[in-house]
This record gives sequence, structure tokens and C-alpha cells, in this order.
Amino acid sequence: MAKRNGANRGKVILVAGGAGFVGSHLCSALLDAGNRVICLDSYLTGSPANVAELQRNPYFTMVEQDVCDEIASDEPLDEIYNLACPASPPSYQADPIHTMMTSVTGTGNLLRLAARHGARFLQASTSEIYGDPQQHPQREEYWGHVNCTGPRACYDEGKRAAEALCFDSLRAGSVDAKVARIFNTYGPHMRPNDGRIVSNFIVQALNNEPLTVYGSGEQTRSFCYVSDLVEGLIRLMNRNPNPGVPVNLGNPGEFTVIELAELVLSKVRTASTIVHAPLPPDDPQRRRPDISRAKSLLGWEPKVPLQEGLTHTIGWFQRMLPEQRPGRRRGRPTRQPEMSALSQDL
Repeated sequence: MAKRNGANRGKVILVAGGAGFVGSHLCSALLDAGNRVICLDSYLTGSPANVAELQRNPYFTMVEQDVCDEIASDEPLDEIYNLACPASPPSYQADPIHTMMTSVTGTGNLLRLAARHGARFLQASTSEIYGDPQQHPQREEYWGHVNCTGPRACYDEGKRAAEALCFDSLRAGSVDAKVARIFNTYGPHMRPNDGRIVSNFIVQALNNEPLTVYGSGEQTRSFCYVSDLVEGLIRLMNRNPNPGVPVNLGNPGEFTVIELAELVLSKVRTASTIVHAPLPPDDPQRRRPDISRAKSLLGWEPKVPLQEGLTHTIGWFQRMLPEQRPGRRRGRPTRQPEMSALSQDL
């Protein structure tokens, strides 16, 4: 596609949800690649702090808006990434109707915007569409094992509907839409209280508090460092021709929740121990991506091992939350969100 921005700087790219955990890293990578970036975010779960440094860049524009509202843009757009949706259970269950509408109405609004501009489109979907899978590892052809009326359905079913909108738009010829199914991701810019298992364990360890493991801790997850994920998203967006199928993006290394807790404890000087709590409903017992398609179509696979990624992530939390370093006076334990064992994705 021809360069259409007057500054003659790469492409003009809109990132919905760009002030969130993954979105802010994506915005940074796109700017570093020489593009102009428009970040659209309602700050419902995104943070101004995540994009504070980016706002010093003259090629970065911040727009505070909910994707459920009609989106107008007079500026020609080359690409649209849709990462706009709360991704941790405490966040998406706080307003489940709005969560569902963000995936359905918001994705519809962004697809119409892409159609008007002839922009390529990438939908950030989720491994949650596989539910509590009966196939292991999960391949993209698997239709999933999902409770479509349970407390997680607002997120899981919303993302499934968003995928359908994207592929219907692709088949109709209105939008060059692609879909990435994102598995557990971690790294800097995670919110300390958002209920994700990695951030929960790190913050609890830094606070000298017990690490809360839901259930036996034998359930498994795969953890992808955020820089690896961002590279996969960009490769998928730039892939020609459009594969016309969803692509799993995640790290196929599989760890039990107990193993993750013990690894965090080994990296943080802390008096913390491990305690167990009842397992929430619909908790997937095993979650691991088959990334054969990403390897074949994109030449992509993650590079950062969990040990290294955790070191970077713990260091970031120590810098951002200095008052929570080990050695502070131990107070009452911080109550972590009840669904922390379930947290996924963005």
C-alpha cells in the first residue's frame, strides 16, 4: 500500500487498546519501525503511564475513546490492530455486558473503519475461545469446549463473535482481516492488581505475602513474553497473502501453576509461602498452544525463556512499586482477585 501520510513516515497505523499491557508494547514497536501510530483507548484498563514516553514522540497520537462509540477518522489509515477489550477475569467480569459489546460492537466499528480506509485489520483474539480444552495442545482447527452461558462467557463468546465478524468481512471482500489467538502473555506494563497469575505472584512475593494458588496447582499454562508476542502480531499483519485462518501465538512451553509460583519465589528474596484456595468455576486444566501454523506461515516462534522473561518482569515491578520490595514491614495480605488462576492473554 502506498505511503499516504504527509510526513512520509512509514504507514499510518491505528492501535485500539494501545494504552493497555500488550497494546503499549505494540505501539512502541511500530514507532521504532518508522510508522505513525494513532493509539485509541478508553483507559478502562489501559493506563496513561504505559504511553507517557510515547507521547513525547511527534509521530504518536493519543485518542481517548471507547471503541463501542462510532469511530471517525479523516486521516487515511493503512492498518488497524484491535486489542481493545479487558483481558483479565476481574476486569471483564466487572461489567460483562460492556465486555461483550466491546468485542462485538467495537470490532464491528473498527471493521467498518477499516473498510472505509482500505486498511488491513488484525483482531487480537484469545486462547479462551478453546474454553477448557479436550484437545492438547490446542490447534486452530479445534472448535473448543466452552461454557457459553457461564461467568466467563462475556469474554470467551465475545471473542468468538469478533472472530466471526472478521472472517465474514474477509469472505465478503470488504476488509483484509486477520485473527491472532493469543495465549498467556506476561511482561512489563502488567497492572499489579489485574488478576493475572504472573503479576499476582510477583506482587505477592514483593509484599512478603503468601502466593495464592487456586486448586491443586497442577493445572498448566504456557507463558509468552510480551516482546515475542508483539513480533508475532506484526508478522501476521504483514503476511501476504492473507492466510484466511486464525493463528495461535503463544509459547508452547508448559508449566504447572505450582512450578510458576516456585520459580517466582526463587527469583524474589521473600518470606512468602504458597497457600491454596478453591478453584473457580470453568478453570481450564491445561492450556498450551500448537504453534505449527505460526512457524509455517510466519516463520515465528518465541525466543525468550520463562526464566529470563520473569527476571525482566520482576525487575520492572520492583522499579514501579519500590514500596513493595521485600523487607518492608509486613502488613495485612493484599487480597488478590478471586479469579487470578484463570487470567489470560492481553
